[in-house]
Amino acid sequence: MYPEELVKPMRDQLIDAGFEALYSAEDVDTALAKEGTTLVMVNSVCGCAAGTARPGTIASILGDKKPDHLTTVFAGVEKESTAKAREYMIPFPPSSPAVALFKDGKLVHMLERHHIEGRSAQMIAENLTQAYDEFC
Repeated sequence: MYPEELVKPMRDQLIDAGFEALYSAEDVDTALAKEGTTLVMVNSVCGCAAGTARPGTIASILGDKKPDHLTTVFAGVEKESTAKAREYMIPFPPSSPAVALFKDGKLVHMLERHHIEGRSAQMIAENLTQAYDEFC
């Protein structure tokens, strides 16, 4: 488990952009039971989360089309909520960082770590924007 003083700025980057932090399995169930589209960002302390995943995900929500609900769990920190979110992401294996888009509780788009590593924030934003165009 990472110390709170280390992860707080990483979590706050998403919260400040309008994401709701999910801390428990109940929080995840409640978020994914909502009608409409819900984005779940699996946050991480790794460099690709800081360099591309968080900035790309935040950039993706600046356009006209975006998910109805923005949420985040923090891998390695909020273990209960992360494990529950990953149950909804099956058949994809656990991955962090990762970004999942749900529509009415069903997984419709997934960016795994291997889709994030080596790509720019702009590429991640474009990928997510295309998913929003299709599903939001």
